[in-house]
Amino acid sequence: MAEFTVRGGLGARVDHEIEIKRSRFLCRIVRVDTETAARAVIEDARREHWGARHHCSAFILGSASLPSQIRRSNDDGEPSGTAGAPMLEALAGRSLIDCVAVVTRYFGGVLLGAGGLTRAYSDAVLSTIDSAKAEGRLVARERRELFALALSHTDAGRIEAELRQRGVTVLGTDYGTQAVLRVAGERAQLDPIVASATSGARQLEPLGHEWIDVDWGDTTQG
Repeated sequence: MAEFTVRGGLGARVDHEIEIKRSRFLCRIVRVDTETAARAVIEDARREHWGARHHCSAFILGSASLPSQIRRSNDDGEPSGTAGAPMLEALAGRSLIDCVAVVTRYFGGVLLGAGGLTRAYSDAVLSTIDSAKAEGRLVARERRELFALALSHTDAGRIEAELRQRGVTVLGTDYGTQAVLRVAGERAQLDPIVASATSGARQLEPLGHEWIDVDWGDTTQG
């Protein structure tokens, strides 16, 4: 199953707000890669909205396919299990990783009860994810094999354009005595494309594996 995060690299952020019985629930989801960064986002929300009583949070770091995945949540004064846990379930249920969600609540004077709070905090995160998805603000994360393709400077632009046109993920180009394209994908699929684009004159050199951002239409998993 494909996993997703916020498009735009570390620090990229999406915001959304819902109101339930006059209580405002302000959600931000920020892309992070460490617990330290996640906790800094939580503290930023606390400082920005110092007048709010609760800043509940949840974050997931790393793929669910890895035993090292980190999941944390915090109710920040709400009744136990009514905020952080449902927020975490919302992130995991929508396969979001490498991000932290913070929901700041401004109390509206009407008690919601445990069930109401659980639904509210879950809905705050889910509606933010839905809004981000509708706006194209989410990107898939996949572990793919990386390769280097060394080219002459005169050929690099043309060949890169041809590779992209044929659906190859080009991560960037390093310039030295040659232009070296970094591409991601399966070798069995890439080799014939590269052979065609370079008239058989160039070959891919393996660089190992890396987690990369992939547009939804290019994901290899359902």
